[in-house]
Amino acid sequence: MRKLLSLILLFGTFSLFAQEAVQPRPSPLAVVSCKYKDSYLKIVYSQPHKHGREVFGKLVPFGQVWRLGANEATELTISREVFIDSHLLSAGTYAVFAIPEKDKWTIIFNSETGQWGSYNYNKDKDVLRIERTVQTLPGELVYEPFTISIDQKNNKADIVITWDKTTVSFGVDFIEPKP
Repeated sequence: MRKLLSLILLFGTFSLFAQEAVQPRPSPLAVVSCKYKDSYLKIVYSQPHKHGREVFGKLVPFGQVWRLGANEATELTISREVFIDSHLLSAGTYAVFAIPEKDKWTIIFNSETGQWGSYNYNKDKDVLRIERTVQTLPGELVYEPFTISIDQKNNKADIVITWDKTTVSFGVDFIEPKP
């Protein structure tokens, strides 16, 4: 009887953990990608939602390093070197952070991947920093989910970051492969 009870408790515990594993994430994982000839770019991030909250300056404080999404730090992978706003970025995977301000953001490409949030962010691992001007969405338009999108035209792409009434973008130029 004791063995039977132990087995029931043991399997009941595994069942409980299995059920927890399939619960949806409050900030679901999202992936965007694009390809140009033999090069590709992929961004993996988690999508928090506004849920009636004041986002920039409150939920995401101004002047502090932010993971650019939720949960794990956003990661950008490029298969070949590219130009990010005219700055060369080598092939590889990078954690992407931002320092939001009211009128401008600093976008940071950092070589230390696999980070949870920005708690262990190390400025010494920064590979590239760019500053971009903030745009406000027109009228009553509000983005409920944090969204990263790619607008690609041939060998050029704009990475567009949008949440609440704020949007920031930066350009990517794919380098032509050598024959």
